[in-house]
Amino acid sequence: MAFRKKSTKNPPVLSHEFILQNHADLVACVGMFFVLGLMFEGTAEASIVFITLQHSVPFPAGEDPAKELKFLYHYGIKDLATVFFYMLVAVIIHATLQEYVLDKINRRMQFPKAKQSRFNESGQFSAFYLVSCVWGTFILISENCLSDPTLVWGAHSHNVMTFQMKFFYISQLAYWFHAFPELYFQRTKKQDLPRQLVYIGLHLFHIAGAYLLYLNHLGLVLLMLHYFVEFLSHICDLFYFSDEKYQKEMSLWAVVFILGRLVTLTVSVLSVGFHLAGGQNRNPDAISGNVNVLAAKIAVLSSSCTIQAYITWNLVNVQLQRWKEEDAVLQAPSVKKKRTKGRSSRKGTENGVATSNKVDSPHKKKEKTS
Repeated sequence: MAFRKKSTKNPPVLSHEFILQNHADLVACVGMFFVLGLMFEGTAEASIVFITLQHSVPFPAGEDPAKELKFLYHYGIKDLATVFFYMLVAVIIHATLQEYVLDKINRRMQFPKAKQSRFNESGQFSAFYLVSCVWGTFILISENCLSDPTLVWGAHSHNVMTFQMKFFYISQLAYWFHAFPELYFQRTKKQDLPRQLVYIGLHLFHIAGAYLLYLNHLGLVLLMLHYFVEFLSHICDLFYFSDEKYQKEMSLWAVVFILGRLVTLTVSVLSVGFHLAGGQNRNPDAISGNVNVLAAKIAVLSSSCTIQAYITWNLVNVQLQRWKEEDAVLQAPSVKKKRTKGRSSRKGTENGVATSNKVDSPHKKKEKTS
């Protein structure tokens, strides 16, 4: 199945242009190998590691352990294979959204090349943030985090995750890992690479940190706050690209952005302060979730504050850049008007001199005849 329209010129097989045009098809073929592996007994065990969640542990579902068992999950080395498979899925979804939604909008709106990349970026991120917010909110409701906020900072006795919690984190890691090859597939400019790499790296660092330290509920709450603000940001960008009269909505979003950062910092400080209450552990063990030490708490707080400061600084830079662009656009018509006025005055004086010469010419002829 083709995800991108093929051009009239057929590039050589496995060339640079061929990979860029057909990367979704190539990735889909790689993913199909893992799916087809489930059909054969010799390869089924290896394929299951890539497709399904691993490191499950049975626990009694009720008071009577003989009746039912539910499976909870740890993390382990096999999760890297699962992240790799769903990274391929993320590449395919990314290409599908680009081809059948964003490219069609670009053709209708006829954006200039400078705005096309920014529009595609905002379109992709807004779809991802919307799905993540809906999915994360459903998890918070199903695990009673909204009705019992103590679950955000309370320590779990078994240091395990539910299926939906682990699958959410695996999907988040897969999406942000897929963003690295997308920089190549989308022909990202060299001047934009540092900004994109830092943006992706910060998300991976904090999501992986919450996953490895079993701060699942705290990480999920902070992600929902962050994703909701980012979703509003990219939605405002989409409206701004379609029509620049929506500049007032951008200033309104800036207020929501600052409030979101303050709420995130407040939740981080309160949650880390109350997290794993009951004394400090002298022997920290990240594998078992025993991270109740002062160093771990300081690391979590410092990383949370650092990313909030970095994102806020980016907001200030973006707003300053937009204000400069608006001032340049406003000053350009005034300069043109001054130039047109100068030219019109010059033409008027020249016409006046010419007409005066024409009027005075008969009198001069009379003087000469007299």
